[in-house]
Amino acid sequence: MKRFQEKNIVVTGAASGIGRSTALRLGEEGGKIWCVDINEAGARQTADEIRAFGSEAEASSFDVTDYNTCKLFIDSVIEKWDVLDVLCNIAGIGGMKRFEEETPERFQSMLAVNLHGPFNLCHVAIEHLLKRKGNIVNLASVAGVIGQAYTASYVASKHGLVGLTKSIAMEYGRQGLRANAVCPGAINTPLISNFDFPEGIDTSLVDRYNFLPWFAEPEEVAAMIAYVASDEAKYVNGSVMTIDGGITSG
Repeated sequence: MKRFQEKNIVVTGAASGIGRSTALRLGEEGGKIWCVDINEAGARQTADEIRAFGSEAEASSFDVTDYNTCKLFIDSVIEKWDVLDVLCNIAGIGGMKRFEEETPERFQSMLAVNLHGPFNLCHVAIEHLLKRKGNIVNLASVAGVIGQAYTASYVASKHGLVGLTKSIAMEYGRQGLRANAVCPGAINTPLISNFDFPEGIDTSLVDRYNFLPWFAEPEEVAAMIAYVASDEAKYVNGSVMTIDGGITSG
């Protein structure tokens, strides 16, 4: 399939995990991919892999939590590519901590990357996406759909991202722009290693978050993102799509 031929796409978090798999998948399907990650070497490696199978790719490294930097980046994308069709906000951080041991600094850091970052890029890219009747795919989490013990900061950031996505979808849907949230459960990525259980917790509160006895692979999430971002999903707007093995089913 070449669903993204002549499509210009920005993918954040492209150095590893779901972001990398998404950038590769969309590039394999003919898209021009701008790989973004705080890990510059990783972003460049992903871009090199995309070029290796014949698609165009660029790479940039910057902090998505800085609004002005995000604006300068999108300006540079438009200067080079003229247009932008798809924005995939996949960069994120996570982790577990007892709520009473949480700190304001850690809470703000989680919001900054997981919520402010997508807001920044959506805000500075929206005028360009509207011109192309493009779309936004935000990577949230099952933590944006349900409550989870020992992850209050992460849950708050992902619930906020789901709300942001729905609001954008409602405000701009009639103008032809779509926005959707993809919500993975347990995925075999480097991020999952940050979710170490605090000592002495009630494990029965978190056992339910792994309904199936295995993790999904990032390529499976990338496949869902590819569908949502494609023209095949032109009637999919404001959706919150889980890929979680059934965690949120009951």
